[in-house]
Amino acid sequence: MEKILVIEDNKDVNSMLSEILTEEGFEVFSAYTGTDGFKEIKKNQYDLILLDIMLPFKSGDEILKEVREFSDVPVIVISAKDTIGLKIDLLKMGADDYITKPFDLGEVVARVSANLRRSRRKTQSEKILHYKDMAVDIDSKRIIVNKMELDLTAKEYGIMELLIKNREKVFTKANLYETIWQDAYLGDDNAVKTHMSNLRSKLKTANTQQDYIETVWGLGYRLYKE
Repeated sequence: MEKILVIEDNKDVNSMLSEILTEEGFEVFSAYTGTDGFKEIKKNQYDLILLDIMLPFKSGDEILKEVREFSDVPVIVISAKDTIGLKIDLLKMGADDYITKPFDLGEVVARVSANLRRSRRKTQSEKILHYKDMAVDIDSKRIIVNKMELDLTAKEYGIMELLIKNREKVFTKANLYETIWQDAYLGDDNAVKTHMSNLRSKLKTANTQQDYIETVWGLGYRLYKE
């Protein structure tokens, strides 16, 4: 069940939105001030936020700006202000949609559903990462190269996923060890070298014509540019 947070100081409007969204099968939570709403967002994970702009203690645009520093949760702004300039500013700030008061409840449900569909598609696409002829399935922890599934250890998979998620970054042996092994790096790079060598060998077996992991001499490792 998808969770929706309604941040709206008008209790009647908040109740009306919560009721119709609950009837549509969503799990709905309410906040009535900007500070309480922001605390909820920091404390819990929501699938979508309905956000009023004129809120006590902390305005909706402040909340939106701060939320976008750590989350891409869909945010639909609901406001009595209907100026084009304000809409553009809020959309640039990171709002996904804008509904003007007074609103039709059917429109709210339709926009909520549409934004959740887009979010689900985006989330699904992010679960399979692509690089050259490689596909990395984040959920199943499987890597397919040149239509061949690699038989990787957990550490080898972890290295490959880390590199593909950070394609431009150079990882030192210390970076890799502390991230993948979850332990302090004490200068012995044999573990990293061995796993990197085995990983490269398996990649080469899947496709002898392609190079995937580049050694940046004196620095570490990264993916070759596509």
